[in-house]
Parts: sequence; structure tokens; C-alpha cells
Amino acid sequence: MTDTDETTADRGATDAEDPETPSYEQLTAPADGVPPVVGDEQSLADVVAALAGGAGPVAVDAERASGYRYGQRAYLVQLRRHEAGTFLIDPIALPDLSAVQDSLSDAQWVLHAATQDIPCLAEVGLRPPTLFDTELGARLAGLPKVGLAAVLEHYLGVSLAKEHSAVDWSTRPLPEPWLLYAALDVELLVELRDAVEADLTAQGKSEWAAQEFAAEVEFTARAPREDPWRRTSGMHKVRNRRIAAHVRALWTARDQIAQQRDVAPGRILPDATLVDLAVRQPEKPASLTSGRSVESGRSRQRRAQQGLQRYQQQWLEAIREAGALTDDELPDLSRRSDAPPPARAWADRDPVAAARLASARTSMSELSEEVKVPVENLLTPETLRRVLWTPPETADAEAVDAALTEHGARQWQRELVTPLVVEALHASEDATD
Repeated sequence: MTDTDETTADRGATDAEDPETPSYEQLTAPADGVPPVVGDEQSLADVVAALAGGAGPVAVDAERASGYRYGQRAYLVQLRRHEAGTFLIDPIALPDLSAVQDSLSDAQWVLHAATQDIPCLAEVGLRPPTLFDTELGARLAGLPKVGLAAVLEHYLGVSLAKEHSAVDWSTRPLPEPWLLYAALDVELLVELRDAVEADLTAQGKSEWAAQEFAAEVEFTARAPREDPWRRTSGMHKVRNRRIAAHVRALWTARDQIAQQRDVAPGRILPDATLVDLAVRQPEKPASLTSGRSVESGRSRQRRAQQGLQRYQQQWLEAIREAGALTDDELPDLSRRSDAPPPARAWADRDPVAAARLASARTSMSELSEEVKVPVENLLTPETLRRVLWTPPETADAEAVDAALTEHGARQWQRELVTPLVVEALHASEDATD
């Protein structure tokens, strides 16, 4: 699990000068040492046999090369099971790990932030039959910080360093310090599972967690977004369809280059530089790099210059193609969608719906405080907006429950949230009478 989204606070940094800050035991090495990386069929067969002979849940993790390589494939898989040990497997050398899957068909898998790793594990033949997500469990238990380091500190009093979380895991051979970090990620994951489960049981939330984990077992990677070029950073500044067409053409060219070279698109050309090209629309190689630098930091500026020079023909061709489009061929500035408008626009477009949303949000916040579960885990914000923007014809519990079910809300969520939505619907009706 490449946990690049953790904040510095989540990583468990302690301040020795603050007497209020608890002191945690530093986890520096696995109890059994760092195992060798498994990269051949015979060694994999030994791993399969060992895992099959193990007992209890199995800790599972994966490391990706986000920000370095194209896509989100796994470059290292870590497994640990009681009476079997810890194993580090190279899924590039061994792209089919279905034998490992078969050896763990009766085991509960323990992952931290499972939805981050499930897609890349599935690509190599690994799919949990049942799971326990320590990150999601910690959210439901009410922890304010749910990165692995923070959760380990809270429940087990152990500090875990995260300094290798954002490295390039496609590197071969993998450096020993990185392997140490990778092994530590699964060292105490089963023990952590037991502690989180005990907390959830004490709070009466075990069934909530069970429903969430069952849903995660069915999780699959999202289908590719329609018009992914629209998510280019800086697109909010584009107010011209011709410039939008240039962004689309340049984004497509960059994506093709990135896919061919197996490099993260941002390493080919940063978004800011791409948008700058779309605005300037240079026609000659010398003009590509003549614009004002839009990148901060020397390394990013250097990368942008290298990308502009190395692939100058592709950029110029993309600009020519976009420039040749007729007005009818230009993309709209915004994509048509069946999703509700942004919440900030509700008051102007539908004041009654805005009143429903405001009422529901207030009630949801109060419920969140009461049950100590983040609002977004009580119900996804998108589901709440969809149901309130286009509410069921009848504002009763049965109709609201059916609407929430249609959008994937779990039973425990519906039991808690349905009364609040019904109340919000009635409140908006009363306001218009």
C-alpha cells in the first residue's frame, strides 16, 4: 500500500519537546528479519505451501509506483500469516499469483485501505474471499487519523516510519531499506485487526463494519472516466472552446507517449505546461520553450523543458490538429452529466432543493458527532446530493430507503440516514406551503 495521501501528522511524527505527546515504541525491523524477494516459480511454490499451512487471517499489502509509472500495477506484494511467516513477492517476475489465491481461499485477508490495493492485486490473480480493512474499521471506530502509522500508534503503541511510502517501487533490484519498510507494513497488521475489531465490538459497530467489508470484497477499479482530459489541472481557467480542444489534443498525445514508455504522464509533461501550450499554441519548435515558465521548483522546470524538447514533434502535431478543427468539432467547455449540479449552485437553480440539502447536512453532522463516524462514511456526499436533488415521488421512509439502496447505501447506513432524509424532505415541503 503506497500511502502517499497521509499527512505528516498521520505518519506519527512526535515532538520530543512536548510533554503531552505520547512516546511510542519504534518498529524498526521485522521479528523474523527481512525475507528475500520471491521471483521464481520454485520459490513461489514454497510460499504457497507455507501459506497453506499457516493459521488465521493473512496480512496483505501491495506497493505501486504511483507518480513514476503509467497505471497502478503492483510492483511488490507482501503477505504475512501466523505459523507461515512474511513473504515479499515480485509480481513483475511472477505475474500470475493464482496459486497464492488458492492457498488462502479459507483465510480472511487483512488490508489497510483495501480499495487502494484490490485492483492491482486482482491484476495478478489475487482477490480476497473475505476481508478486514483496518483503515475503514478505524474510521468507523471514530479515529481522527487513519493512516497505518497513526492507527498502529493508537491501538498498539507502536510507531512506524513511512519514509519510503512514495518511492519508485518499479526499481530493480529493490534496495534493502525499502524491503524492510515493505515487510514492516504487514508485520503487525493481524494484531492491529484484532484491536480494531475489539473496539468496534465495544462500540456496537461490528455489523456496520461487516457490511462495509462485504461491499469492499466486491470492489472493482472504476471504469475509465469519460473525457479524462477534462481533469487536467488548470482546466478551470480555460474559458474558450478552441483552447479546450488544444488541451484535449495535447493531453491525448501525452497519454499515448506515457503509455508507450510506461511513465506517469506528469513526468512526460506537467499539467501546467500542457495548459500553457494550449493557450499559446506555438507553431515552431523554437516557440515551444519560449514561453514563461509555469512550473515552480528547478526539478519540475527541468522536467518540463526536457519534455517539450524531447517530444516537440508530437506537441506541434497535436496543436496543428486542434487548430484545424471546425467550430462544430470543438468540445463543450463542460461535459453533460446526469449528476446534480455543484451544491453551491443549488440556491440559484432550485431553492427548495437547496433547503433540503442544508437541512440534511445539519442533521448528518449532528449524527456524525453522536455516533463518532465521519459524515462521508455515514453516506457518500454524492448519494445524498442525488437523492435530494431528485427525491422520490413520495417522501416516506420506504421510498427514501429504496432510493438510497439504488445508489449503493448499505443497510446500516440506510437505517441511520433514512429518517434524516425524510425529515429534510418534509421540512422543504413545509417551507414552500
